[in-house]
Amino acid sequence: MLELKSVVCGYGKRVVVQGVSLRVEPGEIIGILGPNGVGKTTLFKSILGHIALLGGQVLLYGKNIHKMTRPEVAQKIGYVPQAHTPPFSYTVRDVVLMGRTAHISLFSAPGAKDYAIAQESLEVVGVSHLADKIYTKISGGERQMVLIARALAQKAELLIMDEPTANLDFGNQFRALQQVQKLAESGLAVVMTTHFPDHVYMCADKVVVIKNCAEVLMGKVKDILTSDLLSELYGLPVIITEINMAGKKLSVCVPAH
Repeated sequence: MLELKSVVCGYGKRVVVQGVSLRVEPGEIIGILGPNGVGKTTLFKSILGHIALLGGQVLLYGKNIHKMTRPEVAQKIGYVPQAHTPPFSYTVRDVVLMGRTAHISLFSAPGAKDYAIAQESLEVVGVSHLADKIYTKISGGERQMVLIARALAQKAELLIMDEPTANLDFGNQFRALQQVQKLAESGLAVVMTTHFPDHVYMCADKVVVIKNCAEVLMGKVKDILTSDLLSELYGLPVIITEINMAGKKLSVCVPAH
């Protein structure tokens, strides 16, 4: 579905992150971890074609993504930003309808099919009751679900999510991650950044750890996220332990002191 080949990202001549090679398959969740400012968002912008690569390739179904048009990319990849506050007081339905832009010609208005898809997307994430609410007046957790619904309305097959649990309380973090898991179970691929290793343990199949500009680690979560690596990454001793949740063993990490 998506393949990164020796990707080098940055601005002008300044390299931010390099040596990223990754394959993303349908139904997979890839978690991306790294300290603040290490280049996670820059990597996303490069994948989406918003900034030019300094090296390597990003392939979407075997095609160079930087040679595809914006609508072509938007029909395959949905982007869920970390935060989004529109300049006008749109309804929730209107915000989700914006996800149909890639499928509507420049001077056309959304039709019955687009409204139906928007409604279906709201129902999938469980917020259809908010359709007529003003987007700027709903809670942060509700906004995050609406942004996921907007990405689903694109009928994309891959979701790129920039810290989908940022600024959410504990309960809404859990509900957002549950929704991510449900989407992957339906066949969508998800690539998401997070500051919380526990979130990667909870739902990711693979992890990418960006330690610094030149050092990137990738692989299965349990193989990569060791206590030694997390201690080095975040600058404090970390212990990894296992808990039972609904009959399933789940790894969690805690500070050693």
